[in-house]
Amino acid sequence: MPRRLSDLRKEYTRAGLTESDVDPDPVRQFGRWFDAALAAGLHEPNAVTVATSTLDGRPSARVVLLKGFDERGFVFYTNYEGRKGREIEENPRAALLFYWGELERQVRIEGSVSRVSEEESDAYYASRPRGSRLGALASEQSRVIGGREVLEKRVEALEAEYEGRDVPRPAFWGGYRVEPEVIEFWQGRENRLHDRIFYRREDGGWKIGRLQP
Repeated sequence: MPRRLSDLRKEYTRAGLTESDVDPDPVRQFGRWFDAALAAGLHEPNAVTVATSTLDGRPSARVVLLKGFDERGFVFYTNYEGRKGREIEENPRAALLFYWGELERQVRIEGSVSRVSEEESDAYYASRPRGSRLGALASEQSRVIGGREVLEKRVEALEAEYEGRDVPRPAFWGGYRVEPEVIEFWQGRENRLHDRIFYRREDGGWKIGRLQP
C-alpha cells in the first residue's frame, strides 16, 4: 500500500517543561535528561546527529556516539580526515541533535569545535575494543573503495602486523569537543504546542528564554 505520510501523527502527552523546572546551568540540565534516558533503557541514548558545513554552506549530517560531556563541552571521536573532519577543520562550527522519542524530548546544541588533547584521544582509543582500534587504523574514512574485501584485507594485514602488540592510535584519529554557545531543550506537548527552553551564552554566563513552537 502507498504510505500516507500525511496521516502519520502522534500526540505528545508525557510531560511539560517550564523555566522553573530547568537547572540554571544547561550542562547540568543535559545531565539530568541524559540520566533519564539511561534510566529509561533507551537504545544508545548517546547517539547524536552531528551537522557540519563547508565554508560555502554545503551541509552534511551523520550520527555518532557522544563519549563525554562536562562544562567544557560535548565530545565525540572520529577520523580527522573523513568528511566531517575536513569540514570541521575548514569551518570549526557544528550543531548536535539528540532525539529521545520515547521520552518525547530533543536537545539541540550549537557551538564551536576544536580537537581534544592528544592525551584524551590516547586514553579513549586505548579503552576501545581491539577490533575497533584495528578498524579505525584500516579505514580511510569517507574515501571511495572498490569493495568491502579491500577493507577486510587491510584489517587482516594489520592483525598480522600487530599480533601480540598494542594497536597504536593513528595520528588521523581522535576527538572533537563542541563548546556550546546555544543549547535548546525541547519537550513534546499536546496540540504541537511544544515547550522549547533555550540557553544562550552571554557575558560569561547563560541567558535562559523560551521559544515559540
